Amino acid sequence: MCKMRNRFWFDRIGLNKVRSLDCQPSLAPADQSERTPYWLDPPIGWNASRPAPPPRAASVSHSAASDENRAALLPQADRRVSAAFFPRFLLRNLGVFTEPERADAEIGDVKGGTACVSQLQAAGMSVKRAAQPVSEFEYDAPSMKTPVPGPKSKELTRQLGDIQNVGAVHFFCNYEESRGNYLVDADGNRMLDLYTQISSVPIGYNHPALMKAITNPNNLTAFVNRPALGILPPENFPEKLIESLLSVAPAGMTRVQTMACGSCSNENAFKAMFIWYKIKERGASGPSAEEMSSCMINQGPGCPDLSILSFMGGFHGRTMGCLATTHSKVIHKLDIPSFDWPIAPFPKLQYPLEQFVRENAQEEARCLEEVEDLIVKWRQKGKPVAGIIVEPIQAEGGDNHASPDFFIKLRNIARKHGCAFHVDEVQTGGGTTGKFWAHEHWGTGDPADIVSFSKKMLTGGYYFKDELQPDKGYRIFNTWMGDPSKNVFLSEVLNVIRRENLLEEVTRSGKALLQGLYELQAQYPHLLSRARGLGTFCAIDARDDVTRDNLILKTRDKGVLLGGCGEMSIRFRPSLVFKEYHAHQFLNIFNDVLAEYK
Repeated sequence: MCKMRNRFWFDRIGLNKVRSLDCQPSLAPADQSERTPYWLDPPIGWNASRPAPPPRAASVSHSAASDENRAALLPQADRRVSAAFFPRFLLRNLGVFTEPERADAEIGDVKGGTACVSQLQAAGMSVKRAAQPVSEFEYDAPSMKTPVPGPKSKELTRQLGDIQNVGAVHFFCNYEESRGNYLVDADGNRMLDLYTQISSVPIGYNHPALMKAITNPNNLTAFVNRPALGILPPENFPEKLIESLLSVAPAGMTRVQTMACGSCSNENAFKAMFIWYKIKERGASGPSAEEMSSCMINQGPGCPDLSILSFMGGFHGRTMGCLATTHSKVIHKLDIPSFDWPIAPFPKLQYPLEQFVRENAQEEARCLEEVEDLIVKWRQKGKPVAGIIVEPIQAEGGDNHASPDFFIKLRNIARKHGCAFHVDEVQTGGGTTGKFWAHEHWGTGDPADIVSFSKKMLTGGYYFKDELQPDKGYRIFNTWMGDPSKNVFLSEVLNVIRRENLLEEVTRSGKALLQGLYELQAQYPHLLSRARGLGTFCAIDARDDVTRDNLILKTRDKGVLLGGCGEMSIRFRPSLVFKEYHAHQFLNIFNDVLAEYK
């Protein structure tokens, strides 16, 4: 009998007394050396109703029937083991659920479960069958026990307030108990999450595919060691970039620079545009001695008066350069010095769109004309525009949309005036609009020179054209320049998106969500208006900011998390595993809130 063992992982997490986890294959391939490792099997605990992953060359099943699979885990003297001895996330990933009140393991009839039963029993643990099969990954509905924030969250807020500012903290979360589309707070309230950590959770909480990635021994070094990628990248880094980030690269782009977050992605993309602009301006000659000396004292010509054109209502981050292009809320910018860079108006469309075709076309033409005027004006001021940055949908600024024609013409203006065109997909990217990148809705094969990303991509960075490659090392640089462990997670996220056709799912659930919002604004015109969206990236306006804030809080107390944006908008940012029935679940609750609102 050929057995597979996984001593390495258990030794590394402190289960040094575990001798082995022995698994007997029920169907062995002809070549025993090619057997698929256990960690490549379909995720344990994943909803059985979901599409099955592609068939493997061989699958491994676990059985308690074979005496050979019941080797004692621990010496007899060490079998008095509590559930706390085993990390709970690992037990769950093996198909075992524990209760903190007692050392019991509850398991469902899932793959690997019966083997775990015998092994845990051998370790002296009391084991019983779960009342509910753990093949159901998600909860079925919200469940509220207290107002939000509850007493435990309030106490934790008080404690954290002694350490740092807590003015933005909503409540504290129990991420261990959160699953799929449902976030559980510290007081045990379970909420349907349509905000997902400011649109940064791609496939729900504690997705089995991601939990399994953590337990894969091949990934351990990526989680334990964080290298300085700019100087000492891991040997598999090119391979991991190709299979993750470059597999979803925007049209016309074959290069990517990883970063840690959205702000540093945009900040370094700005630097790349400035470097590109000056190299293009100098031609074959290099920097002069005057440029090299003057830059060290923050003076020209070494520190040139170049600028980035941005749009009113845009949000691109809170670092110094990014903040100069952010114009969504006063609280972001107050008291912070900034640059004299041009700010263009973004179209303010009227809804419903089909009733205001002419007016909206005129509004977009007005804004585009202003863009050209500003580029000329800033060149005359001696501060030429090196780049234009724009979001496909202004998210933080109020979910402001424009037509594909507007963005195509804006792209052409940038090209005409020799400006780099930077599309900020930090919030819109990753599939939430029904296409992987929101700019794909424009229908052009040359959408941008730079596309930045973060949030649902789990890592930050930007794609760029060949000509924006820095001419020397250390020009775009920091210590970490990203995190290889996030590429591991991203690869799994992309596999799930493809395997489960999640972009199609987003389109279907987004249609149900938006249609429901249309119906609610028709039913409550004194409260709601301007429903809009692409995919599940949707929003609706309340009659004023006070009403918006009250509706969000009342909906939260009924078990649904929403977010605000702009002056009076409610934004919806569910994960990619948000389905039509989740949309109807929210719409029913929101309807109740609206009906009760005075």
